[in-house]
Formats: sequence, C-alpha cells, structure tokens
Amino acid sequence: MEQEINQLREQLQKQEKLASLGILSAGIAHEIQNPLNFVINFSKMSDKLLKDLTEIVEDNEDKLPEEDREDLEDIVADLKENMEKIVEHGERAISIIRGILLVSRGKENEYLPTDVCKLAKEYVWLSYHAMRANHKGFNVSIHEQYEEGMPQMMVIPQDLSRAILNIVNNALYSLWDKSQSAPDEYKPEITINVSKQDNNCIITITDNGKGMTDEVKQRLFENFFTTKPVGEGTGLGMNIVRDIIENKHHGKITFESEEGQGASFTFTIPITK
Repeated sequence: MEQEINQLREQLQKQEKLASLGILSAGIAHEIQNPLNFVINFSKMSDKLLKDLTEIVEDNEDKLPEEDREDLEDIVADLKENMEKIVEHGERAISIIRGILLVSRGKENEYLPTDVCKLAKEYVWLSYHAMRANHKGFNVSIHEQYEEGMPQMMVIPQDLSRAILNIVNNALYSLWDKSQSAPDEYKPEITINVSKQDNNCIITITDNGKGMTDEVKQRLFENFFTTKPVGEGTGLGMNIVRDIIENKHHGKITFESEEGQGASFTFTIPITK
C-alpha cells in the first residue's frame, strides 16, 4: 500500500509538470506560428515577383548575350526551387504546431474528422526527433506505408495521437536499448502501416527491438508496470493507450512479440464519418 501511495504521489508530480509543460508549449507554438506565417507568405510573394522577373527577361532575351541568358535561367530555376522548399517546410512546421495546439487545447473527448494517415506520420516523426534529441548519434530507419484514399474518420485527435506517440516512443526506446549491446551489424528499424480493411482503420507499428518476455506480455497493461529505469517510465502509458483505443474509439489493440526479435502493435478502429 505504501509503495502504491508513493507511486501515485510521484505520478501526480509528473502530471503537474506535464500540465505546466503543456501550457508552455501551447504558448511557444502560438508565438512561433505568427513568424512562420510571415515566412510562408513572403515566400509566396517572392515567387510571384520571380515569375514577373522571368516574364521581363523572356521579353528582352534577344537583348541579352546567350551566356548571360543561360546564367539568368539557372539562377531563376534555383531561386524558384528554394522558394518551393521554404513554403513546403514552413507549411510542415505550421502543421506540427497545429498538432501541438490541438493536443494542448483540444476539448475533452471531442470527435473531429481527421486524416489518420497524416496524424500518424506527424507523431511518428515527432517521436523520432525527440528520441534523437535525447540520444544524440542514435538513428533509426523508418518505413512508412500509408494507404492512399483513406477517408477522414471521426476520432479524438489529441487522444489518438497520444496513443500512437506512446507506442512509437516505446518502440524507439526498445531499439535504442537493444543497440547498446547489439553487434555492429544491427540496424534499428521501425515500420508504420495505416490501411483500411472492411470498415476499419488498421494502424500497425512494428520494430526489431528487444521484444518482450512472457512476464512483460502478461503484465503489459498493469498500472505502474514498466521495464524502463526509474525516472524514465511511469508504467501508465500502455493502460492509457488501451483506454484510448478500446473505450474511447470502440476499437481493439493487439500485439505480437518475441524476446530479442522485436514487437508489433496493431490498432483496429471502426471508421465512422
């Protein structure tokens, strides 16, 4: 009983820190969004000016030496490509920020039409970059398979993203942990697959990490059970994931794992529009 009380106290302290972090991240995301919008808008304006410049050059190309004309064409092509990259990466950053704001500000249990493929992709890469920030020099091959034409479906986006994030975080930790003692030829890999089967959305996350022992499989969804070192895991993540998938989205979570070979988790969620 005393041990459980201490665990609950520790968890409450972590929840308080996470709540503060959520407020802070929402404020930062909001502040970053404005300058990013300026970057994107000015890039689009510059692209339009570049088109005007190209038309002027074309109208006067007979007055330019051939060598200068070729140089101008190369410069214009490079500038156009650079503008497209600025817009592309700026809009990706905006998309990530909107995801952060959705998680921090989303209404409790609010179902919204969501592109699950896009959501999964965003949070897979957020998890990857967080892992890279904490474990510099560690790398993972990420294989993504997103079915084209997947319909938007009604989900609680901040909850489903949390479930995906938890599984990917665990997978990446397992890969990192295995890499600490694995032979040099070991190549950490994670595969994300989102597809439609019948009237269900199937999300599968597979890794070639440490896998699970029989004891871990049996206790996986127990509160406060974790295989991570003290301070790195609360033991609540998998129970939260099951609640999100099975209770909030009326789906099913299944897994397969072999010790030393990796693990695979599958979410089966009914598609509702």
